[in-house]
Amino acid sequence: MSVLSFKTYCIENYAEHSGKASSEVYELFAHSGLLKMLQDDYEDLHGMGKEYLMDFFDKWFSGAVK
Repeated sequence: MSVLSFKTYCIENYAEHSGKASSEVYELFAHSGLLKMLQDDYEDLHGMGKEYLMDFFDKWFSGAVK
């Protein structure tokens, strides 16, 4: 999976998980620094399961992870 495909996968799945529009989630990821982190830490994250990623993103937005 390419980095771009992984970012898209994360955005689309988090949109479904959170009940938000994909465009809103993209803005959230971009403004919070999560989009850059997904690129920088791609090698560590792309093999993680969907449930793990959704939990990680929830924690990121709650401020528990930075």
